[in-house]
Order: sequence, then C-alpha cells, then structure tokens
Amino acid sequence: MTDHDPITVLVPDEHALAALSELTGVRPVRYDVEGELPAEAAAAEVLIPPFLAGKRAVPLVDKLPKLRLVQLLSAGAEVWLGRLPDGVALSTCRGAHGGSTAEWVVGVLLSFYRHLPFFLDAQRAGRWDFQVTDTLQDKRVLIVGAGDLGTQLVRRLEPFDVTTTLVGRTARDGVRGEDELPGLLGSHDAVVLVVPLTSDTSGMVDAEFLSRMADGAILVNAARGPVVDTDALVAELQRGRLRAALDVTDPEPLPPGHPLWSVDGLLLTPHVAGSCTGREKRAYGIAAAEVARFIRGEQPHNLVHGEY
Repeated sequence: MTDHDPITVLVPDEHALAALSELTGVRPVRYDVEGELPAEAAAAEVLIPPFLAGKRAVPLVDKLPKLRLVQLLSAGAEVWLGRLPDGVALSTCRGAHGGSTAEWVVGVLLSFYRHLPFFLDAQRAGRWDFQVTDTLQDKRVLIVGAGDLGTQLVRRLEPFDVTTTLVGRTARDGVRGEDELPGLLGSHDAVVLVVPLTSDTSGMVDAEFLSRMADGAILVNAARGPVVDTDALVAELQRGRLRAALDVTDPEPLPPGHPLWSVDGLLLTPHVAGSCTGREKRAYGIAAAEVARFIRGEQPHNLVHGEY
C-alpha cells in the first residue's frame, strides 16, 4: 500500500466523510443506500452502512466485487451474520453506544423506583399527590451480557449503591457463567438484558425464565426484541407479577393495537437508548480507528467471529 494507492471506503453521510478524510491511505466516497452506487464502488474495499439501516444495506454486498470489510456503526450485527461471502470481515462499533444505552437503563430504573410516570400523570391532572416512593439504592441488579454495555452499566449503577451481578457466556473474574443464570434470577430486583441477538439468545427470556424472577422484579430489555418471548412477557405483565422496561420489541416497530401499548407495568421507548446527541462523533471515532487498523494490515478490534 502506498500514498498513491488509497483504499476506497463507501460512507453514508457527511459525518463519515469528515471522519475518514483525516485518515492517510483512505479515499472516502459518499453513497446513498437507496440509490445508484457511485462508479467508485467497483473498487471499494470497505463499506460503512448507515445508522439503523437494518437489512436495507445487506444487498449492497453483492454489488461490491472488491469488498473486504463491513464496518458497522452499531454494536449489534445480527442482520449481517451469515450473509457475507468468504473473505469479507465484519466489525462492529462496540464502545460507541454502551455509555448512552447504560444511561437509558439507569433512567428507566429510576423512573420505576421513584414513581416518575405516576407524578407526571398527577402533574397533567393538576393533582398535588404526595406519596413515598421506592429507591434505586441497595437494589440488586442482574446484568445479562458482560460486554462493553454490561461493564458500562456496572460503572453507572455503582454510585447509586446498587449491587450488580454480571453474567456472560463463560465464567471469569467478576463475571458469572450463563449456566448459573437460572439460579440467579430469583435473588435480584431487576434483570437487565444487554446481550447480542444470536441463535443462542433468541427467545432466551421465555416463560420459564420469567417465572424464576422475583415477584415485583423489573425486566429491562436494552438488547434486541427477539431475545424476549413477547407473549410470555405480556402474560406476566397482565398478571401484575412483574414490571418491564423495553427499548426494543418483537415485532418492531410495534404495530397499532398490540397488547404492549396498553398493558400495565410497562415503560416503552422506540429503540432510542443509544440515539442521543454526539452519537455520530462517538461512532465514527471508533469506525475510523477500525478502518485505520484495517489499512495498516492489522485486525480490527471489534471483528465479529461467527455468532460472537
């Protein structure tokens, strides 16, 4: 590789153009995922799909004969798994959105424990409705998923005097193994899901999983909708035994008339946990670093291997 032989990188927006233009040996080329690809696409070795493009960007792979790397702007990679030809690597944006999503988890837990939805309803009705609330202090929170988001969440919960338990695929220092999960569910006040969507985690939170949770516990899904069996969760919410906060649903978007819109004990947001100011700067900072490693002949740090 020489200064006269830059790698063509297809980028989806002006933020990417600015971030990638600072790299030596890279020629960023803007494209529209819904339109015709530019002529430079024939030589493109790196593709950066747009934020929240979902499956719309996957067909582009067939139009890029020189492609060697797909660099995502999200931590989730489920729509790309098994859909890339041999020789094309896949790297996520792990580390860009973990802090924002962890912040959302803290926010919804505080909303439940400090009764914020109740007080908002009282405000709208013009009622000065005093009541003593619960507190996040001294709660026991089980975090299922020990990656960047899980560890970011531990840091943010510690100042609230919360006791956290991290669960990963395998046990290691500070992390319990997934084989211990069934025995841990009943001893925690909240269970937070921050796992990637894979064949192993799809439907993981089923009726049996929910039945093991303590009465009055809160399920928080900051992962992907299909990790949770929606019908099983609705049944528990309708019984009033559990509460839940969901940033993701199955199906998604949630269709009109779905039970999740009206069931009691649920706080629902439309997949916005990581969507906040500064997300582009954080994401493209990591994406640019990954592309820089790639052009130097190094392995990107966030490579996805199989179903990670």
